[in-house]
Amino acid sequence: MQPVNQARLQIHFCVLLWGFTAILGKLITLPALPLVWWRMLLVTGALLLVPRVRRQLRTMSWRLIGAYAGIGVLVSLHWLTFYAAIKLSNASVGATCIALGPVFLAFIEPWLARRKFDPRELLIGVAVVPGVVMVVGGVPVDMRIGIAVGVLSALFVALFGSLNKRMVESGDPLTVTFIELGTGTLFLTLLAPLLPHQGALFVLPGLHDALLLLALAFGCTLLPFTLALVALRHMSAFGTQMVTNLEPVYAIVLAIVLLGEQHELDHWFYLGVVVILAAVFMHPLLHRKQRVTTQPELLGTTESHSMVD
Repeated sequence: MQPVNQARLQIHFCVLLWGFTAILGKLITLPALPLVWWRMLLVTGALLLVPRVRRQLRTMSWRLIGAYAGIGVLVSLHWLTFYAAIKLSNASVGATCIALGPVFLAFIEPWLARRKFDPRELLIGVAVVPGVVMVVGGVPVDMRIGIAVGVLSALFVALFGSLNKRMVESGDPLTVTFIELGTGTLFLTLLAPLLPHQGALFVLPGLHDALLLLALAFGCTLLPFTLALVALRHMSAFGTQMVTNLEPVYAIVLAIVLLGEQHELDHWFYLGVVVILAAVFMHPLLHRKQRVTTQPELLGTTESHSMVD
């Protein structure tokens, strides 16, 4: 098999694994905060065992470590709100909301990068509005709080994605992931006492949840991250982004097959999903002629996107 074709298959497999994160988030009975805390702790502990990570960490300046630590706080808030959205609604709604990440990115990235705003990016924002309206109208009223939290999660994706893009050449991807997720774990540890009803943060999960957490941490985080790093050597950034944008599609299909969520949502929800995804796919198409670079750091810190210009 040609390396390019093999890379495409690897990326699709990675995106499929990321699609399972929403499903596992629904199946794990822990609340969102301990769920995310355990996931980040497991991944951080595994990365600490990698000699390359320890070597690179010793060579980094404290200023750079501090910058990535700040981004790690945003990563933890993204995952916390993502899984909270799933708990408050369902996996399909959570995955759909996170698809709004590239839309927010189109507006946030020019501001953070101090570059001129592109009118084509405004077009993307306008195009997604009808889809959001249809999605909101297509879910039960008691799930709409989940949509609001999911949109907040997508905003965090865009924020830490834009910040990571500014520092893409500053550190080894595995080491950056260790710093960001390690800081996120510490941040959630300090945050837990300030939130109500989160006393179970430090309680060991039951066997059912423990097995699913291991699958989430290693099968849906470290494994696809490693495979994606290899595949990116043979794929363009444009091709990578087009594949990773399929993650909400995989997640929704899995939610229908495994969780039967189509019975909880009506046709307006799925029409809205089509509109939102059309806008998401339009973004890389509009910018295809521009020079793009791939950020492997984002593959390590979010299952949702490898977001590039």
